[in-house]
Amino acid sequence: MVGSSALVLNATYEPLCVVSVRRATILVLTAKAECVSDGDGILHSASEELPVPSVVRLTRYVKVPYRTHVGLSRRAIFARDGGRCAYCRGSAETIDHVFPRSRGGLHAWENVVAACAKCNHSKGDKTPAELGWRLHSIPQAPRGVAWRVLGHRTPDPRWMDWLDLPDTHAAPAPAEAA
Repeated sequence: MVGSSALVLNATYEPLCVVSVRRATILVLTAKAECVSDGDGILHSASEELPVPSVVRLTRYVKVPYRTHVGLSRRAIFARDGGRCAYCRGSAETIDHVFPRSRGGLHAWENVVAACAKCNHSKGDKTPAELGWRLHSIPQAPRGVAWRVLGHRTPDPRWMDWLDLPDTHAAPAPAEAA
């Protein structure tokens, strides 16, 4: 249970964020939230027993200004690209800048892809067009509620009803090529 997390829903059942089980339990005990879905196990105190919360809903509506973008990180790039190389579709081990940074390329979602070590080394300081390579999908920033709430985290299966994800995905869906 240590390191477990719980999904927090607004009073309108809109997903807000992911918090630790400890924080979710405190929200329930202080009547700031109610438990919507139980997790695994029971929490014990001297006078009470409480199921471990997996999903909690706030009792009062909270207006939250949402970030318009998802933070760029190595782990998030691997999640977006499904852990596959953007060039050969093999298992990705590194990240690569499509237009090399040494030639003015930006460190942005639209220019960074997951790559296998072989393709990354072969590509070097060149662009895919110079090598006659093509990307299997156009890199872009991830979108949607799941990415905004979860980032690169793998969602608990009990959260699926509130995240509006297809049942077949265990992680946030990668951004589709236009």
